[in-house]
Amino acid sequence: MGAVTPPKQDRSRATRQRLLASAVACLAERGWAGSTVSVVAEHAGVSRGAAQHHFPTREDLFTGAVEYVAEERSAALRTLPVQGRAEVVAALVDLYTGPLFRAALQLWVAASNEAQLRPRVTELEARVGRETHRIAVELLGADETRPGVRETVQGLLDMARGLGLANLLTDDTARRERVVAQWASLLDAALI
Repeated sequence: MGAVTPPKQDRSRATRQRLLASAVACLAERGWAGSTVSVVAEHAGVSRGAAQHHFPTREDLFTGAVEYVAEERSAALRTLPVQGRAEVVAALVDLYTGPLFRAALQLWVAASNEAQLRPRVTELEARVGRETHRIAVELLGADETRPGVRETVQGLLDMARGLGLANLLTDDTARRERVVAQWASLLDAALI
């Protein structure tokens, strides 16, 4: 019979999850300057002390939040059924058009100006980038031993990030759908 998780641990885990989700929401909606530990705690419905118990610093909270959501998104990508390239390209582009990307972008901008945050965000981005690339290769059925394939997959991810940036200011859905369809065609030709 499996071990039973004590109720206190369940509550602690639930509080942590609410804080992480609230941190991403606040960062995406209010940016770095408007997202303090107090703001996140209020949004999550917990005390500032409870927030600081789980995340001693602001940097811990926000890097933890972006990492958590990135891991959740990666898990969702890994469970996608094998599909055509157009669906895979669309799913990868979706990574860069939602609240996670908005939150991550705010964190990147803050890290460019805050020396204590920069190494943590750089390491996190490198890890998330490697994982996203690995999943993209797998989902696309790409053979990276062939010349140019690695760069083609990375180009897709870079293009997806650019589409995410374009979507920040205006709804870019119609153009994005055409670009996704074109990239799927290009990948079909390049990854044969």
